[in-house]
Amino acid sequence: MIPEDLRYTAEHEWVAGDGSGPVRVGITHFAQDALGDIVYVQLPDEGATVQAGDSFGEVESTKSVSEIYAPVTGTVVARNEKLADTPEVINTDPYGSGWLVQIAPSDPAALAELLTAEAYRDLTES
Repeated sequence: MIPEDLRYTAEHEWVAGDGSGPVRVGITHFAQDALGDIVYVQLPDEGATVQAGDSFGEVESTKSVSEIYAPVTGTVVARNEKLADTPEVINTDPYGSGWLVQIAPSDPAALAELLTAEAYRDLTES
């Protein structure tokens, strides 16, 4: 259940897009499964600048609160407003309608430094 066409972080975020435009960011199936039932999501505002590796929000579940880390440096150009009312969609569709934000990367080449699906699979299976 690890889509081959995405890039990943060791902190369990995924990134869709090649950097020629904004990239879509979410948390992986592995992360949502570990969290359990998600009840609240705190996301940055549109226009916010995020730094790769820094926390930009959090996901709260019935088990715990987890930080969300920016996979790339850039500007938030969109956030998934539906999550305010239905955060549980992250549990049911983490790679689709459960996306978190879209970021316009300041350095599109940085996407190549993220984990491939194979490398992420190795990380989660070890």
